[in-house]
Amino acid sequence: MQHEEHFRRLERLYHKAKVQELFNGSSIQVSHSSAEITLPIQEKYYHGANAIHGAVYFKLLDDASYFAVASVVQDVFIVTASFQLNLVRPVASGMLKAVGTLRSQSKNLFIAEATLYNERGKEVAFGTGQFARTTQPLESLDGYC
Repeated sequence: MQHEEHFRRLERLYHKAKVQELFNGSSIQVSHSSAEITLPIQEKYYHGANAIHGAVYFKLLDDASYFAVASVVQDVFIVTASFQLNLVRPVASGMLKAVGTLRSQSKNLFIAEATLYNERGKEVAFGTGQFARTTQPLESLDGYC
């Protein structure tokens, strides 16, 4: 399979995931060893102090890192083994953009990082994750095909 086809299939997989119903309006672009995800902020993401909850930061950073890794794995599904999240500043409105990059890979373990930016291009969070191969073929996933 060509790389571009694999990237488009990963983008479809992202959009077809049930959790995406909670994050409507998001978009993803996958390329070799990287991924970018955007999300318009909605009030439903707020915690009690009217800024977005850390779970939203995590979701965007984990997904951007995950898909950066998945871009180089064309046979099986991968999973997040661990993720370190660092929150820099609160966000209450606008558009967020997460940029993920593959940093290191071995046979079964991958390390990726991602940075989250607000609509003015200021860093609001960053994280690093470890990702592992599973035995589940990508072709077996409904959203991938």
